[in-house]
Amino acid sequence: MKPSGGSPVRVGVFGLLGSGNLGNDGSLEAVLGYLRREHPGAVVDAFCGGPEVVGARYGIPATRLHWYRGEYRTASRAGAVVSKGLGKLVDAVRTAAWVRRHDVVIVPGMGVLEATLPLRPWGFPYALFLLCASGRLVGTRVALVGVGAAPIGNRPTRALVRWSARLAAYRSYRDALSRDAMRAMGVDTGRDGVYPDLAFGLPAPPAGAPSDPPGPVCVGVMDFHGGNDDRARSEEINRRYLDGTTRFVRALVEDGRSVRLLIGDRVDEQVVSAILDAVDSPLVTAAGATSLAELMKEAAAAETVVATRYHNLVCALKVGTPTLALSYAAKSDALMARMGLEAYCHPAREVDADRLLERFRELEQRSAELRRTLAERNLIATRQLEQQFTALTSSLFPTTDHTPAHALRETP
Repeated sequence: MKPSGGSPVRVGVFGLLGSGNLGNDGSLEAVLGYLRREHPGAVVDAFCGGPEVVGARYGIPATRLHWYRGEYRTASRAGAVVSKGLGKLVDAVRTAAWVRRHDVVIVPGMGVLEATLPLRPWGFPYALFLLCASGRLVGTRVALVGVGAAPIGNRPTRALVRWSARLAAYRSYRDALSRDAMRAMGVDTGRDGVYPDLAFGLPAPPAGAPSDPPGPVCVGVMDFHGGNDDRARSEEINRRYLDGTTRFVRALVEDGRSVRLLIGDRVDEQVVSAILDAVDSPLVTAAGATSLAELMKEAAAAETVVATRYHNLVCALKVGTPTLALSYAAKSDALMARMGLEAYCHPAREVDADRLLERFRELEQRSAELRRTLAERNLIATRQLEQQFTALTSSLFPTTDHTPAHALRETP
């Protein structure tokens, strides 16, 4: 479906945006920046989890993703169960109607084709399937841009993810593991590209420099309970992660180091509170960042970063700060390998404070060398993302969409 005559191209962005996850919003910001640069005449709006936040922060109209506002809460009462079930039917109609109003819909990054964190099939996987099926039905091109994917054990979730990918008009991935996972699920990935995470396309503050005495250590924490296949032992995993991370922070304080606690999602705030209570020291403070730009500023000012959430890692690596990953999924290992720090991954499910501290000290000893490595890898990432956006334009947009303008116009 293409715009006729001189009418502007209509672009929708879709996902759990504005819902408290800083990485998701950072991916949206990167795509909006691309649209403003390359397709300034585009008319853009969003179908998302937090429409009020997206509208206020990015200045584009936004519609709520789910009709039923309690979609991601467990339905324990009969009325809630009925409302949630009815919402699935209503959302099918709402999604198709929204998609129909657009020429292109972009799903900007995010791990939309994975279940590395707890996930129910009839939540976001169903919403993504409705999007891609609607696009195929009404002739709107749906693009999954720089997304993450991983093997999925749950059959209903795997089926919804597989069909979503098959029905999309364009796919690209943030690492080769994601493309391999979709190929293993039966998706033809022969024309799918692999590029760095979209957040590497965001502007970054100047990289910091080593100081004497050493600067603060940023520790990015996560309300981590394991993945979709770990539900039976999720509380045990959470306790072990919190205990190991707390012990590590306490060891840093005992060495006289100042620590800044970072989050990547609103749900992580309870982990910050638990660590502050357990390590009662003025050397430990909470950063309170509310965007990837603010996370990057924190990471740039740090001597070293130790982080769990994927986009905490992205921010630290993007600004060139030596980083150690508390890895909870293969995507974290792949990211660290891409940036030349594959030796500095520690399992989030088995946080051993002594081993972590040993690896951390080794990381700091190699700080100057690793900063040079990160500077080189970031230049490569920038070039590769330029190729991503060039490929996206060639695949999705009419050649007439390069009309002069200074800002995105809003959907009426």
